[in-house]
Amino acid sequence: MTNESRVQKLIVFKGRKIRRHWNKKQKRWYFSIVDIITVLTNQLEHRKAQSYWTTLKNRLKEEGSELVTRCDQLKMQAMDGKFYLTDVADTETVLRLIQSVPSPNAEPFKLWLAKVGRERIDEINNPELAMERMRSIYEKKGYSKEWIEKRARGIAVRQDLTDEWGNRGVKNKLGYAILTNEIMQGAFDMKVSDYKKFKGLSRENLRDHMNDLELILTMLGEATTTKFTKDRDSQGFPKLRQDSQDGGGVSGRTRKDIEEKSGDKVISRENYLSKPESKKRLAG
Repeated sequence: MTNESRVQKLIVFKGRKIRRHWNKKQKRWYFSIVDIITVLTNQLEHRKAQSYWTTLKNRLKEEGSELVTRCDQLKMQAMDGKFYLTDVADTETVLRLIQSVPSPNAEPFKLWLAKVGRERIDEINNPELAMERMRSIYEKKGYSKEWIEKRARGIAVRQDLTDEWGNRGVKNKLGYAILTNEIMQGAFDMKVSDYKKFKGLSRENLRDHMNDLELILTMLGEATTTKFTKDRDSQGFPKLRQDSQDGGGVSGRTRKDIEEKSGDKVISRENYLSKPESKKRLAG
């Protein structure tokens, strides 16, 4: 399985974090098997859960079960922040795996998996549900409705751009990262990693910690890049990179014009990890 077009998230079952991956082409979730074993066996230590899965995997192979061959591997983020190859399985395979693990958590886990699957199918059939779920999450975190609407629009703009990149020759995560950095460099004179350091962030999503103007200028850079790419019918990485540089440049010139006429810097060190009074300024 490739990592193309992947969406990796953490979800929680009874207080336990479970890593998952959404495969766009197959339209299905893949779950970390070790995380599921942790839940089913009530293991508090990841190492013991990994050992349990290794033993179970060997037993299933000896029994001739095809269950192990139905599992796959993906690079997933571990507690140390690094990505490692991790055994994963889709919902059907996980349900079969549950039958091999005696556990009082089995039935609630089946119901939970069914709920997760139903929600995703509902969101595919009606994308507005996904947006409403996202808005609800941000509201619970304390973001203002005005900020949330800008963030939602930014997600849509970003999706349009990455779809164009994928259709025109970008094949891996590194390619997307390089093109994104070109836009951010042009718009803010900083790459994504530098911008996160500037705001005092580590693994957090940079855009979740932008103020209104930062979000708007990011959208402008990405929307302009999309327009250039379509107008020029760009194909292949070198041309897409030029589009990204040009789109970021448009946003950067706009930023400098705002700063010159207002006398204030657009770029802010504030982030949403700040104290409540800072949160209000960021949200408003």
